[in-house]
Order: sequence, then structure tokens, then C-alpha cells
Amino acid sequence: MAKNHKKQIYNCPVEASIDIIGGKWKPVILWHIRDKPLRFTEIRTILPDITQGMLTRQLRELEADLVINRKVFAEVPPRVEYSLTDFGKTVIPILDTLCEWGKRYLEMNSEMTTDDICHSLQAYKQKPPTNNLTGI
Repeated sequence: MAKNHKKQIYNCPVEASIDIIGGKWKPVILWHIRDKPLRFTEIRTILPDITQGMLTRQLRELEADLVINRKVFAEVPPRVEYSLTDFGKTVIPILDTLCEWGKRYLEMNSEMTTDDICHSLQAYKQKPPTNNLTGI
């Protein structure tokens, strides 16, 4: 919805859902901020293939759609954290279901087992953030 800041008219709830939380990056961003607030640079570290501009755009859209909060701390250097809103937390069961579906798909179409996939996900989520203190 935040793309043009106008009230979007949807033909069905699935269309609205996909517009708000769908796409290449939004579900993955939401997956990573589900457990704790993250700074912009932490998200960039977790998702190295997303450009700064694309991450900024995705975060702004999620914020405009009331899915995430952007909290600015009055500090030097500035610190900004992103977290799920109460409404945004309602997407967690959907993300869990997507994760389970993805695991089944990967098992069906690859050499990976569920244990391999879960280990990969845990390692991916536990990457240490860089010490870059900049935020947007």
C-alpha cells in the first residue's frame, strides 16, 4: 500500500496480504525482526544481497502499513531500531507456516534433510552483527 500512499482497493484479502507482506524481501525482513528489534545495519548484515535503497524502501512500506515500528533514539551517533507492531506480530504464525512449507519443499527438491535445513536457518539467524553504528 505504501507505494503510492493512497488507499488501495483490493479484490480479496489474499491480494491485500500479498501486497502488504509479500515480495522478495518483506517476509525475510519480518522473519528476522520477529524475535527482537534490529538496526538497519544488522538487517543489512543478515541480508547482504539487499541494496541499501531497497531495504530503506521495504522498511518504509512496512512502517506505513503499520506492520513495523521505527524507533529513533536520541543518541550520538543516531540509533534506529525496527520491530514488529502488535498488528505486525500477527504475521508470525504465517511466517512459521511459510517456513514449514519451505522446509518441505527443500527436502522434496534437494539433498537437504530437515535437520540440515534447520541447522542452516539457525546459523543464518545467529550471524553476529557488524559493529557499524550507523542507522537511518
